Amino acid sequence: MFDKKFYVSVFSVVGLLLTTIIWSQSSKDNKVDAALFSDQSEKLSNGMVVLELFTSQGCSSCPPADALLEAIKNTYPDNVFVLSYHVDYWNYTGWEDPFSDKNYTVKQSRYYTKFKYRGNYTPELVVNGTEHMVGSNKINVIEAIDKYSTIESQNMLGISGVRRSKEKVSFEYKVDGDVLNKEIRAVLLLNERTTKVKNGENRHRTLKNSNIVVAEEYMDLKKTSGVGVIEIPSIVKEGENITLMLFVENQEADITGAAKAHL
Repeated sequence: MFDKKFYVSVFSVVGLLLTTIIWSQSSKDNKVDAALFSDQSEKLSNGMVVLELFTSQGCSSCPPADALLEAIKNTYPDNVFVLSYHVDYWNYTGWEDPFSDKNYTVKQSRYYTKFKYRGNYTPELVVNGTEHMVGSNKINVIEAIDKYSTIESQNMLGISGVRRSKEKVSFEYKVDGDVLNKEIRAVLLLNERTTKVKNGENRHRTLKNSNIVVAEEYMDLKKTSGVGVIEIPSIVKEGENITLMLFVENQEADITGAAKAHL
């Protein structure tokens, strides 16, 4: 005899199981697999790795790259330098990214001119100013870290005398190695901020961003040592943790040295 209630119950249970499996897989896809980083930090040698992520809170493809950036920051606290540049060309979708800056879009455009690809995209990750890749591609990013960590830096860069006041950060620097036709880039990063996005492709989502670039200055490198100052923008709230990063760059925007100080 056909028992309708029995079959309805069975199909309901099967449907619930399938939904649970699909949801679980989807959740995994949006998270960084910790196994990818197992023992990786122990393999890192003395070479520096600078990872510049071009991202936006208005881009639905960017949150996985943002999460990967945070995982890398936590896994490699010393010789890997992670930066998150928020571009402004996604603001048209209805959400104005509070960290977006047209200057960061211009910066990204200089990279695509250098690398000779079609145009800006997000999430894009630039490694040591020498190559680019999709910022959410975990395997490629880890391979890049392994590759560049074995290459000795052309310049050793040191930071000292770092002082943070309410409005600015002052510092001293010293560079070893050839400084001909090179400059220093000083970058101020907001360590972390969580934002509730109300519109755009990520509407109704709460996004966590790490190492957000909030200020950037370039300085001529005519001597191997000197002093510098970078202003703290008003978007940084009192008591929030920030990081100062310094980079030595040549005329082709290749990064040849790096140092950081947590404030």
